[in-house]
Amino acid sequence: MTSRRALLRLVAGASLGPTLARSSLAWAGAAITHETGAAADVRPRNLRVEWLRAPLGIDTPRPRLTWTLAARSPQMRSLEQSACQAIIASSRAAASSGRGDVWDSGRLETAAPRAVPNHDLPLSSQTPYWWATRVWDGSGRASPFSGPASFTTGLMSAADWRARWIAAGPDWAPSPEPPPAVNRSPPLQPRPMPLLRREFRIDKPLRRAVLSLCGLGQHELRINGRRASASVLDPGWTDYRKTVLYDTLDVSRLLRVGRNALAVLLGNGFYNVEKYPGRYTKLVGSFGRPRLILQLRLSFADGTEAAIVSDAEWRAHSGPIVLSSVYGGEDFDARLEPHGWDGPGFADERWVAATEVAGPGGSLRGQGTPGITVARTLAPVACTIPRPGVFVYDLGENFAGWPTIAVRGAAGRRVRLLPGELLDAAGLVTQRSANASPGNEVSFSYTLAGTGVERWRPRFSYYGFRYLQIEGAVPAGIAAAGEPELLEVRGEFLHARLDRAGVLESGNPLLQRVHGLILQALLSNTFSVLTDCPHREKLGWLEQTYLNADTVFYNEDAITLYEKMLRDMMDSQLPGGLVPAIAPEYVAFLDADGANSAFRDSPEWGAAIVLSPWAAYCYTGDRRILEIGYGAMRRYTDYLTGRAVGGLLDYGLGDWYDIGPKPPGESQLTSKALTATATYCRILITLAAIARLLGKGADARRYSRLAAQARRTLNARLLDPDSGSYDRGSMTANAMPLAIGLVPHRHRGAVLEKLLADIRARRNHVTAGDIGFHYVVLALMEAGRGDVLYGILTRSDPPSYGAQLARGATALTESWDASPQHSQNHFMLGHAETWLYGGLAGIRIDMHRAPEERIRIAPQPVDGIAAAAARYNCVLGTVASAWRKENDKLLLRIEVPPGARARIEVPALAAADIRESGIPLHRARGIHRIREAAPKVFITVGSGVFELELPLPPKAAAADA
Repeated sequence: MTSRRALLRLVAGASLGPTLARSSLAWAGAAITHETGAAADVRPRNLRVEWLRAPLGIDTPRPRLTWTLAARSPQMRSLEQSACQAIIASSRAAASSGRGDVWDSGRLETAAPRAVPNHDLPLSSQTPYWWATRVWDGSGRASPFSGPASFTTGLMSAADWRARWIAAGPDWAPSPEPPPAVNRSPPLQPRPMPLLRREFRIDKPLRRAVLSLCGLGQHELRINGRRASASVLDPGWTDYRKTVLYDTLDVSRLLRVGRNALAVLLGNGFYNVEKYPGRYTKLVGSFGRPRLILQLRLSFADGTEAAIVSDAEWRAHSGPIVLSSVYGGEDFDARLEPHGWDGPGFADERWVAATEVAGPGGSLRGQGTPGITVARTLAPVACTIPRPGVFVYDLGENFAGWPTIAVRGAAGRRVRLLPGELLDAAGLVTQRSANASPGNEVSFSYTLAGTGVERWRPRFSYYGFRYLQIEGAVPAGIAAAGEPELLEVRGEFLHARLDRAGVLESGNPLLQRVHGLILQALLSNTFSVLTDCPHREKLGWLEQTYLNADTVFYNEDAITLYEKMLRDMMDSQLPGGLVPAIAPEYVAFLDADGANSAFRDSPEWGAAIVLSPWAAYCYTGDRRILEIGYGAMRRYTDYLTGRAVGGLLDYGLGDWYDIGPKPPGESQLTSKALTATATYCRILITLAAIARLLGKGADARRYSRLAAQARRTLNARLLDPDSGSYDRGSMTANAMPLAIGLVPHRHRGAVLEKLLADIRARRNHVTAGDIGFHYVVLALMEAGRGDVLYGILTRSDPPSYGAQLARGATALTESWDASPQHSQNHFMLGHAETWLYGGLAGIRIDMHRAPEERIRIAPQPVDGIAAAAARYNCVLGTVASAWRKENDKLLLRIEVPPGARARIEVPALAAADIRESGIPLHRARGIHRIREAAPKVFITVGSGVFELELPLPPKAAAADA
């Protein structure tokens, strides 16, 4: 289908949820009815608490309530909210009637679709609440109250925890601090993971049952023989000495009158990482023996209540998970699983009493991020037999997850599963891209119980892989008598259950595949932190949290994850202010003399403490993340100021993985002084803005002065005014000052030309690495050079995204050349999304700007693409942009959500050249302001759907099929 015929059908009102279909966006050409905003109605929808829909486990006494607006008719324009009222009630009936017996905001004169109590509410623990909101439109007409939405609290204070931490035996001593990176610990024989259970009776009708628990390192809760939650790998990873996350569940449907059983399996996770013989591990460190805390609140129909808590009444026994390693894999012996242990009536007299132990030290906090779930199930696309008895399954794509099998055979037979990203020359799975190897492997194994068809998957360990090598069982149909039969093989793709935020149609098959490459890597690394890779390290390297913030937020509703990662950074911050390069800091990267190495202390990584919360604020407009992190931001910025020598910071990793004459690693083409000092400037500029926003005038003035001083020093020391080039003249060196706004105005043109000349000289190949490529994309996009970015992103020879695809990559690789020696599933170079969404489709969100500029639609049509489109669910609602070329015209369709305004930037010489829905622009409804600044026209619009038609710029007027 040609781009002329397809024209990107942008579907009006399509939902962007977690199960978003991959169908193309559509161009909707429906006629627009022009109605004035004065007669329009708006109503609230998409009600959320703490960014979540109907959440369980809210433990803040001032919950944030947010919503978006819906129009009475989709054809209406310039709809606004002038005021709102939110209520919180103790019953659905009260909320439905508009009675806030817990909290009533009263009428708030605000256009913001949110309400936050200005005092602590008297919320009870493990209790459901209902809330509703109504809004007033621009002419002062009130909407009805929304239908009630719910939230359920967790434990509102430490004093509300009546439960005790319990374990299967006495604790062992944890490490007092993160272990150094050098792993000299001797291998240990693995300890079987414990099972914990407790039976109790319910003798009268139950109204509600709310359960809160934390099993460390990870847990699976079963009630009366059934899993209690679809989430896996709970709870999220933290520095357990500072913060411990717990889950809250409504388990009413799983309980019954009579005998009931609570049963918990525990795994090690990052809580207890040990070295095991023959198994790979990145690091070794323990917070202690696996343990559990659990509290169940039972509310009965007669108004009475009871509680079941973890204590010495629980029973413990070793379980069938005989090896549990977040790095090395998992071994399961089904013969060791007591039949019926997770249900009522099981005889546990020979089990031992659980031991009450101390907690790991961290404060218990509700897990505010959506859990990790099985997002998709993958079936094999091929199976080979590289040697007798060895079966290699190709699951078709590289993903983060685990294998599942169905097998039948005699008790004691062992099935071994070896996952990997690549195959070696003999067709066997190799783990070299993840630094593992034979004798130091990552594997899973299942020992049969001999009970018929047995289905199994790991519970507490996952991996990044495409291929699965299986030994010990033979595919059904070719198995000889007595051989275990392999009845089914699948892969389960795991990632955090964040809603999909955006969808993109690039109008170019290669660009669409590049987008898919980046998205696959992003999802594969979205867990309770943004991991670097799903196999070798699984660590939260911080630079990607802000450099790739566009990639994350355009594709995922990630605010809860960013709030959690801020807490991780704050917990990891050292007393002197240093923010380590990873958080949680499970391993300290030290030099041989015990000093911090560049892998622990690099300004481009520590900058995340300031720049990641800022990115989250710019996408959401919520200041709370800045308020929470402000003290830590100041301490880190002051730490960097103290490290400057002669006004420059000259240390760290620099432009990691740039392309130079040596193998990739620390920066080769750009000095560390350039990247570190430019990053320092960006931190100071941003922190000054944050201080102004928070009303801290003295801090704002101080950091503004430091920013101006650092900028002057950078330009005096690293800018050659004669050549118009920074540092050594690399792409990174010239792009960073341009993108951050550090280049003196008189030199901007020359520096940009140096950047462009370097790109042209390399035939549209980039040399920038992990740090620099972000700024190359920004500098070119802000300069309006989408044509250059298009040239870069459509190369198919190395180094390029296209070359990765040509080598068979299905997820973005660690290095530009997709070297098999390096990870095949990294999203650190995924900066192309900034231009694909923000430049090519043209959707840009910045809630720090004035209201009419928070949504900017500035598409960059380029030669070679006939049409492009994107939809994005922002905090204000759905924003959509679709354009196509038709003969010598550019047709642009824009959707702005009710309650918002937007600035549209189009390539036109004069407003008179533009028509909207067939009429001259100046006569169109919903147009608030028009400004001409050739070669662009800037149009400020209210909400609604707008269809613009304008002449194509001469260079772009060529037909694109």
